Amino acid sequence: MMYLGHCTMRGLLHKQNLCWNKVPSYKTHTPVTTSYIQGQSPDPKVREYFYYIDHQGQLFLDDAKVKNFITCFKDKQFLVFFFKQLKRNLSGRYEKEFPYISPCGKERNFVRCDDLPVVFTHIIKDEVSGKELLSYCGGGEKLVVTFEPERLFMLPENGRLYHPAPEKTGAVGLVKSAVAFELSPFFVYNADVASAPPTHFRWNGKLYRLTNELARFIQLSGD
Repeated sequence: MMYLGHCTMRGLLHKQNLCWNKVPSYKTHTPVTTSYIQGQSPDPKVREYFYYIDHQGQLFLDDAKVKNFITCFKDKQFLVFFFKQLKRNLSGRYEKEFPYISPCGKERNFVRCDDLPVVFTHIIKDEVSGKELLSYCGGGEKLVVTFEPERLFMLPENGRLYHPAPEKTGAVGLVKSAVAFELSPFFVYNADVASAPPTHFRWNGKLYRLTNELARFIQLSGD
């Protein structure tokens, strides 16, 4: 119940003005004009809010005019709840413009993103098992997946790095650029093939052959 109040209060504090936004649809990033009012109520006792996730994993109200570290949501408890609820939007509303949704009681929190909704921001260790984990979207140790070095995938066209993510959000997440930069020295390339993606990843004294299985999930803009 505490979370429901938190969600409702957060939404109602936002100025409920009519917003016209050019919203890129998932993966194609094709501009689509849609309209909404933050906190609108299409059905009795139902409220709808609209969010945006940038390529750093920061969460914003979609209509925020300035999107940076100052204006993003930073409350860890809220972020953990929001992202644990996040899933594909099959609600029948705004599915193209906002392909994800994070339900909160009778609230519908529609979500779009710059690339993917899960963005891995830190590599951490489980204090009990010692296993390496990837933490995502500001959730610290509460939002993690097991780090699987062999399943890293680098998109050759732009160098972005991806890793498996929770299934309900599409099974793949983006690795934040700062983390990708830290990992970049450990990739091994085929010297005989120019501009080819890496073939192996050297980590903790072990050489992993990259599976590149995530390639089927990734599309470039305009594909």
